[in-house]
Amino acid sequence: MNKLLFLALGAACGTTWAQTPATNPMPDGSRDMYAGLGVQSAPRWDGTGSRKVSALPVLQVQWSNGLFISGMSAGMHLSDDPTFEYGPLLAVQPGRDRTGTGQALGGIGSTDTMLIGPVPEPIDKRNMRNTDLDGMDKIGARLQGGVFANYYVTPQWRLTSSLLYGAGNDHDGARLDLGVQRLAVELGAWHHVSLSAGATVVNRNYNQTYFGVTLAEVSRSRFSYYEAGGGLQDAHVGVRWNWAWSPSWMLTTNLQARRLLGSAARSPLVERSTNLTVSTAIAYRF
Repeated sequence: MNKLLFLALGAACGTTWAQTPATNPMPDGSRDMYAGLGVQSAPRWDGTGSRKVSALPVLQVQWSNGLFISGMSAGMHLSDDPTFEYGPLLAVQPGRDRTGTGQALGGIGSTDTMLIGPVPEPIDKRNMRNTDLDGMDKIGARLQGGVFANYYVTPQWRLTSSLLYGAGNDHDGARLDLGVQRLAVELGAWHHVSLSAGATVVNRNYNQTYFGVTLAEVSRSRFSYYEAGGGLQDAHVGVRWNWAWSPSWMLTTNLQARRLLGSAARSPLVERSTNLTVSTAIAYRF
């Protein structure tokens, strides 16, 4: 049970990529469920210098047959090998409008959020167009499908990967996430720290959707024309501190740094290629 709890809470996090809880041997017909609420400070959209403070509802459920729900993703563990996890994966990609990334439900260890609003700033109508995406096409939330595969190099080190397809208004965006995790370093009886690092590779359609600027958008926005290409999109590192003060209650705090790379970093939508996301939440095990 502890392996699942700390592995799930210590998973690498990001704005949109899916996370998979570890395989957890359980009696037939049983399930593990975690729910909680917290707060997060994050960029309003990928690459912006403007931030938002959001509520962070979290949810994770795993059943004995291998099915799981983790925030905006769901899948199934198919492997009986404790060192190798794999299976199908579904994930919802949040939409984006003129104010930034839209509403989403977070999983334990992810950073999807329910939007409250941006951090209050002085209002200057002359500069309002410099703090939003006015004139850019709205991107709808999309259901993506794919697979995940994780390998345990040792009981403490896990290599992770997921491949999802279907993002963007044309449902043709593909995203490959690769990572490594150091799990649950003990700092006393109740405190654990987990470390993570990874990189994201996307196809041209994905980058064009989220970082490209079309001629039509140029005519009605402050951004210049830009055609985004595929390839390496970002690199990220994270650290998570978990404080389990009882068998059922835990405070989890996460810090993640993400740096946009390649074609994404050169986009006119990007004001700052490196950004931090900070979150903290209380989770309860049912």
